Amino acid sequence: MTAATGVSAAAEKSTTAHVVWASALGTAIEWYDFLIYGTAAALVFNKLFFPSFDPFVGTLVAFSTYAVGFVARPIGGAIIGHYGDRLGRKTMLVATMIAMGLGTFLSAACRLTARSASGRRSCSSSCASSRASGSGANGAARS
Repeated sequence: MTAATGVSAAAEKSTTAHVVWASALGTAIEWYDFLIYGTAAALVFNKLFFPSFDPFVGTLVAFSTYAVGFVARPIGGAIIGHYGDRLGRKTMLVATMIAMGLGTFLSAACRLTARSASGRRSCSSSCASSRASGSGANGAARS
């Protein structure tokens, strides 16, 4: 038992292992999220969110949103870390989870609202109808 903290060496080792495991798991989930977003940015987002742009430009714009995430991450970490020390880490964790969920919901809601207002079919229905009619993704007939 250490005299200064009153915690046994076994309990301290167990706590350290728990922190290392939780940190590794959180980092793996975060990088998996970046992998999924990067794949979607390369394959889908240019057509889904930027249909009026040239496909190449739409892909660059989709990747620029990806880059903003990499730049904002350490800045957000510093800001949230500061308030986490003052208000409590659990409070800031809940606040960031709510902000992320709200941002995800609003981006999907804005896209769905824009599609329904323009009278366009949803992505899944247009893909299904193009497959049924024998046309490709760009509407041209397959050979």
